[in-house]
Amino acid sequence: MRPALIGDIGGTNARFALVSPGEMTPHDILNLPCADYPGVVDAIQDYLSRVGVSAAGAPQEACLAFACPVHAERVKMTNNHWDFMKSDVQQALNLSLFKVINDFTAQALGVPHVAAGDLVEIQPGIPQSHSTRLVIGPGTGLGVAGVFPGQHAWIPLPTEGGHITFAPTDDTERAILDIFKQRRSRVSVERLLCGQGLLELYQAYCALEGVEPSLTSPADVTEAANNGDSLSTAALLRFLKILGDVSGDAALTMGARGGVYLCGGILPRLLEWLPKSELRTAFANKGRIGAYNADIPIWVVTAPWTGLLGAAEALYNEEVF
Repeated sequence: MRPALIGDIGGTNARFALVSPGEMTPHDILNLPCADYPGVVDAIQDYLSRVGVSAAGAPQEACLAFACPVHAERVKMTNNHWDFMKSDVQQALNLSLFKVINDFTAQALGVPHVAAGDLVEIQPGIPQSHSTRLVIGPGTGLGVAGVFPGQHAWIPLPTEGGHITFAPTDDTERAILDIFKQRRSRVSVERLLCGQGLLELYQAYCALEGVEPSLTSPADVTEAANNGDSLSTAALLRFLKILGDVSGDAALTMGARGGVYLCGGILPRLLEWLPKSELRTAFANKGRIGAYNADIPIWVVTAPWTGLLGAAEALYNEEVF
């Protein structure tokens, strides 16, 4: 039998792989820049060519995860130029089975398959076995999803929780919000909790101090913080504190007693900063219900292909349509 195609497509990169029938382990994994291709079909055709799959042996089944809403027939990506109709892709690739899921639905479905060695504990706790797990993480955007252990399969809980309104909790954050509002009328949490958001937080701190920004990328901010720059450090610690606020709110909303899994491409690079940050304090700082969150375990997921594991799970999971 032919292998199936799986993919995890973010705002910047498209990760593709093949998975053999009856297996969960992806193989022939390639990471391709979305900007190099006009659309998803072009990227997939190039991927299949690169891994040596002929037209005669091309996959007939596929599950692709995208960093955008996917409930409609038309899929328009939030943070890159790809825009397509599901039926057009299915026809162009001659697929008998084609599932399209949200990228954080894939992350959520992948989390139960991540090895214990790829989880870094941030807050200890005992996960409840029959409870929702929250999966959240900043990257090009902010993804939020849940996963629930059903009787026969993992049940994903897709959300667009990254687009909820940012709610400042102190005077500094109110001042930061005012600066962000100079560029846009509404500020979602994703505007702060993503790569570009880290850079804009740094720029906001520069504005508050009356200093001209000298850094031009999120990587520059992280590097400068690692080298002791005070404004970059303030921005990075604020980023993690706000992530704690938002994750704590999402855990309450979702009833995530099964644990919180911090995913995405940014946090594995910030592991040494997490103990220095207020993430845990902010996560539990929920007034009368604070003890509820304080008992929930939190992990950073360091596995590189969690979304591909989730796409493989979704392929034949009857709870995923």
